[in-house]
Amino acid sequence: MSRLVIVVEKASDWGSYYPSVDVVTAMDYLREPIGGDDERTQVINLCRSYKYLGTGYYVSLLGEARGHKVMPSVRTVNDLRRRSLYGLDIEDLNQKLTHFLPAGGRDTTDFGILVYFGETAYPALQDLARQVFELFPCPLLRIEFERDRVWQVSSIKPVGLHTLDDAQEDAFAEALDRFSKKLWRKPKARKRYRYDIAMLVDPNEAMPPSNKKALKSFINAGKELGIEVDPIGKNDYQRLAEYDGLFIRETTASDNHTYRFAHRAEKEGMVVMDDPSSILRCTNKIYLNDLMVSRKLAVPNTEILYRDNAKGIKDVAAKLGFPIVLKIPDGSFSRGVVKVENDAQLEKATSELFQHSALLLAQEFVYTEFDWRIGVLNHEALYACKYYMSRGHWQIYNHGAKGTAKSGGFETIPVRDAPAEVVKLALKATQPIGDGLYGVDLKQVGDKPVVIEVNDNPSIDAGVEDAYLGDDLYLRIMQEFMRRLERKRLGIAD
Repeated sequence: MSRLVIVVEKASDWGSYYPSVDVVTAMDYLREPIGGDDERTQVINLCRSYKYLGTGYYVSLLGEARGHKVMPSVRTVNDLRRRSLYGLDIEDLNQKLTHFLPAGGRDTTDFGILVYFGETAYPALQDLARQVFELFPCPLLRIEFERDRVWQVSSIKPVGLHTLDDAQEDAFAEALDRFSKKLWRKPKARKRYRYDIAMLVDPNEAMPPSNKKALKSFINAGKELGIEVDPIGKNDYQRLAEYDGLFIRETTASDNHTYRFAHRAEKEGMVVMDDPSSILRCTNKIYLNDLMVSRKLAVPNTEILYRDNAKGIKDVAAKLGFPIVLKIPDGSFSRGVVKVENDAQLEKATSELFQHSALLLAQEFVYTEFDWRIGVLNHEALYACKYYMSRGHWQIYNHGAKGTAKSGGFETIPVRDAPAEVVKLALKATQPIGDGLYGVDLKQVGDKPVVIEVNDNPSIDAGVEDAYLGDDLYLRIMQEFMRRLERKRLGIAD
């Protein structure tokens, strides 16, 4: 079971709200342990101040010592006191403020908003409020802005419940109601599982790494092992710490919520696939190419193009010869990949792609009828697929086709039947990245394979990657989760 406890500094601070058995004073909470061994206790600390060694600080400190999930945590309280830390963490958000706040007025202007559990009364600033709340989970925050030529965040401060006026109290009550229902809803009657894994998915993603049937197969495989696999979405960030592990089945990027989920899960000590280091290493093709070259692993002949180096762009044709394949560093599913046949196409394509990235990859064109994909889990080959080029196209995915993106056919075979040199190179390519789940894309011309890229979040679709192993593919991945969870429980490092 899960119990919600709301802690206030004085009983009068809750005077404007309906009485509730979930509300206790700080002194009562500090004196009397709440919650038994068989229930998870979630604490919302609404003390007037979180000053170091003050009452509110001790509520969070002792709550964590008792194994309770407390908001704000001591870490959040400490981070909010460090101006340099949160100034660095939200630097990218400051750039967005010019779109939300007026540019005119005096050179220095003050403006602030209240944030209730990540919600604000200003719709234009809702995304900013949510992201700040994800960085600093605290029930009540005031974000203050100042303008000195440009708008920027000047401070982020906790706010006491007792300082709210009537309208703000109503807004807080509504936000608390929504938050508590989402975060600590009553559990369904169900079998007790040994471990709980959150599986991050986006039902609306056009090209997800796993289709619906595959997601169900992961859930069923988990049940066989005593693991509950619970699908969650990007709005469930604050629920993450309730789980023992995180399995990301959504296309990853280092600049969106998938990386924030992975980073948070790792900080919470959870078992994570994809781990944040793998996301950073795999989602940038320039990093990957440099990594492969430094390890002396075979890759297509590649040149890096720089936006401000016109000569380098003109010289690349002489180095690689036409046709040339241009790639933005963070493209996925063949997006941001262009083949050029002459100087005019090269100039036009680089001009367009440099709008998205200051650096581009230029690679020699290596045509093959299919790409190899070797699935790798914890340094062992898991599956082998041939992905054929889309009909009449030079890539697996044809985004220029009418309607949705078209893809070529596939053939899934036993790993033992794949060329040994292809499998060997795939394993070498993942060695410097990590011990997670990867999909290594390779081309083979004659008996020479080359690494095209390493995917940290490989496609595992029902009817494709599982065509040979069937349900055993999902079971083997869940078994790796179980192995890591058990070693973590026993305090054994991998």
